[in-house]
Amino acid sequence: MHLEEFAEGNSFLHRLDPRVKFITAIPFIFLIALMKGVKGPLTGLFISSFMIALAGISVKKLLGRLIVVNAFVFLLWIFLPFSIPGDSILHIGSLKATREGFLYVLSITLKANAIVLATIAILGTSEVFSLAHALVHIKIPDKLIHLFFFFYRYISVLHEEYTRLKNAMAIRSFRPRTNIHTYKTYAYLVGMLIVRSYERAQRIYKAMLCRGFNGNFNIMSHFKLKKIDMVFGLLMSMITLIMGLIFIAGLIL
Repeated sequence: MHLEEFAEGNSFLHRLDPRVKFITAIPFIFLIALMKGVKGPLTGLFISSFMIALAGISVKKLLGRLIVVNAFVFLLWIFLPFSIPGDSILHIGSLKATREGFLYVLSITLKANAIVLATIAILGTSEVFSLAHALVHIKIPDKLIHLFFFFYRYISVLHEEYTRLKNAMAIRSFRPRTNIHTYKTYAYLVGMLIVRSYERAQRIYKAMLCRGFNGNFNIMSHFKLKKIDMVFGLLMSMITLIMGLIFIAGLIL
């Protein structure tokens, strides 16, 4: 399970200062999430897609992430059009799908994809170590940074452990069915993951103590702002500001 596959590249987005990425990406993502209607999220999706193209990210890798996101969004397409009042445009028996319902779920779909693409293009093109380092400079509490770092670092380790246990079950001719034996087996699988996670955490903690860990990560190298960082930060700030002003004007009018 490779969690940093998008960080492998040499585009200018990969070389940007992670501090600038956080400062520009978070307002842009929040603005997209707050927007209503279709035009604003569609604009955000276009900008996010453009950044994906600039980052040179593999379409095959990207589709894998988008399929997972849109699998959940698809469920909204099934229920929301029939649950929001408005002008009826489709009848299925006694159920009525409304125009407002379709526009609402379309807006959610555009937002979800725009946010995922923006996150991958801006933050996903940096390694987790540099992102954690940037969070230190942004003055995020140390405990939150440590939680973020260890979660990101060891989720792949837990996935490998799960894969080994699953392969061991397959070697023993386990075939999942809808019976008590299957439920018990999966319960044992989850229990073993919890136990092994705890044991792994204890070993990691002792190893860190042996290396003199005192609650802080010592940083050997520091970031340096470059012209491309300032240009990108200025452009993203202007884009976010313009989109924000248009959004506020739409609410007022």
